[in-house]
Amino acid sequence: MLRIAGVTVPEKRLEIALTAIYGVGRPRAQATLEALGIDFGKRPADLSAKEEAALREMIEKFPLEGELRREISANIRRLRDIKAHRGVRHQKKLPVRGQRTKTNSRTIRGNVRKTMTSGRRKLEKT
Repeated sequence: MLRIAGVTVPEKRLEIALTAIYGVGRPRAQATLEALGIDFGKRPADLSAKEEAALREMIEKFPLEGELRREISANIRRLRDIKAHRGVRHQKKLPVRGQRTKTNSRTIRGNVRKTMTSGRRKLEKT
């Protein structure tokens, strides 16, 4: 059972399995495996001890898991403290990256429906 950065890597193809670690996406997983010369389709159980150690060492060079989450939240806190536009948007729980809010922001604002006929409940038949 392969563990990297405190996360147990699932028994899937390594290219996909490494994405279970917060901070590792497909591009980073592919680049790492390519640099080490490990086949993308190999399973974690099939790795030799040497490959396992090299993979763990290479991936743990990047900020991952708790460290990365702290870094991101510190960046957001800094934006809030200096009252930057993006910080204010984070505070108000609105889209930060320029998306429109008149429509299409239901996921960030919650399922808010303002007109009478567009509500979630179905009208009762009489």
